[in-house]
Amino acid sequence: MVLFAGQGDPRRSMSLLWRTEGSAGTRSTPGPKPALSVDAIVDAGIAVADAEGMAALSMRAVGDRLGRTAMALYTYVPSKSELVDLMYDRALAELPTDYDLAPGWRAAVTSWAEDTWEFYLRHPWVLQVSQARPVLGPNEYVALETLVRLLYATELPSAALRRIVGALFHFVRGSAQTVTESRLAAAATGVSDEEWWQSRSTVLGEIVPDFSDRFPLVVRLETEGASHHPGDSAPYDDSVPYMEREAKTTFEVGLTVILDGIEATIQKGR
Repeated sequence: MVLFAGQGDPRRSMSLLWRTEGSAGTRSTPGPKPALSVDAIVDAGIAVADAEGMAALSMRAVGDRLGRTAMALYTYVPSKSELVDLMYDRALAELPTDYDLAPGWRAAVTSWAEDTWEFYLRHPWVLQVSQARPVLGPNEYVALETLVRLLYATELPSAALRRIVGALFHFVRGSAQTVTESRLAAAATGVSDEEWWQSRSTVLGEIVPDFSDRFPLVVRLETEGASHHPGDSAPYDDSVPYMEREAKTTFEVGLTVILDGIEATIQKGR
């Protein structure tokens, strides 16, 4: 399930995101305060998505959580499209922004990557909002500004940093997506990673008995690569599902490789 941001009216959507004067629920007028607010609706939407997934999100579900009808929400948020934009940007406000550069840019970027990874695992529905069309909200820009600040400490030129920023965001997002999709698969099918791999690999070996002859390098990679890698930070833990364990290790090793590449780029520039 992929959702694309920015499906509502551009001016109204951006006004809500940036809470400009005159956007729904932000007017300062005489009389009693409104019973609802944009923030309350967005928080309820996040709670629904966190608990039940994006497939369960609807204006009605959010209204039920608030004890209101769906129609009561439309005064504040025009539609589900705008609600998804608002939820996405508000969730990003959880990300830390104050990283200490005293130990160096590498340590700071490592902390940023780990925090962002954990954020995605707390809110897996965020990964269903496509990056092809960004939300363009304030917290999205704060998150971007945070990483850019850390990387400018490398003193690399902007042309190089622009691509490095993109590579880091896509790497962390993609690594976390493997974990969230693994969890969704187990919940949706009732079959664990271990059970799935065991049943399929057994059948594959029967149907393709010459597999190792046809794909010798794949077999070599799986056989030799199964041993503990120097970059693996934690001992083997069979209480963690297979795909999660693999994704976390790949994340840690892959991040090290990317940071090594940045280091090499710095040295090359010097």
